[in-house]
Amino acid sequence: MHDPFKPQKVRITDIEELAPDHKKFSFVFLEDELNEKWSHKPGQFVMLTVPKAGEIPISICSSPTRKGTIELTVRKVGRKTEVLHSMKCGDILGLRGPYGNSFPVDLMEGHNVLIIAGGLGMAPLRSLVWYVLDKREKYKEVYLLYGTRNYEAVLYKDELRRLKERDDIRCLYILDRVETEDDKAWTEKEGLITSLIPEVDLDPSDTYVAVCGPPVAYRFIGAELIKNGYQESKVFVSLERKMECGVGKCGHCQVGYKFTCVDGPIFPLWDTKNLPKMI
Repeated sequence: MHDPFKPQKVRITDIEELAPDHKKFSFVFLEDELNEKWSHKPGQFVMLTVPKAGEIPISICSSPTRKGTIELTVRKVGRKTEVLHSMKCGDILGLRGPYGNSFPVDLMEGHNVLIIAGGLGMAPLRSLVWYVLDKREKYKEVYLLYGTRNYEAVLYKDELRRLKERDDIRCLYILDRVETEDDKAWTEKEGLITSLIPEVDLDPSDTYVAVCGPPVAYRFIGAELIKNGYQESKVFVSLERKMECGVGKCGHCQVGYKFTCVDGPIFPLWDTKNLPKMI
């Protein structure tokens, strides 16, 4: 039986450069049986053991509906991620998990789904996007809002272009500033992601919302959602950036009386407003 506390050996099978200092790594287990049995839920994370560097908590960006490969998007920031970014296909690492809770995909069934991603927050929400699209008949209308600094910083560029061409999801993209020709080709919308919320044509009372991005933006996104009629009880945010050990032992991720890696990383909007130092 799979032990989520024991690191399993994984091999890098693919590395994709997404943006400056951002790479998507694909992994398979060396133990073939695990590649079919291992599963997760959208919003969960793993602990990745980087040889001679240490462990890193990373949200899973692949969907559990697509077995056989685990995908992680990693920004290079600090020694551990620098070592990971220097690795090649075929290199061996350790991986344990999955850990944490997930976006409430079961509660979302039969309702509209609004997904709001800012910057690197697109990575954990990519798992939710493909989960919902692969089970499309279970959900009503689906919207994806994505904002980042500029075109160069956009993650999954080709994938997001293809999503915008589909008729079973509405995609609205925005950049902080539209200056270059690449920026203009990506979107004419310039400004903060909150400005996209009034453009969403959904019944707020029948909509679940998933948000991931810089935690400092959550209070502004939350306020705009409430202003537009969305219910606080149906808005969920990811605090994946606060994790450390994965099992609630180190105390690094403690916010109030909760631990991000055990009680989260997905929290109702209410918690972010009422627990001290959560955002």
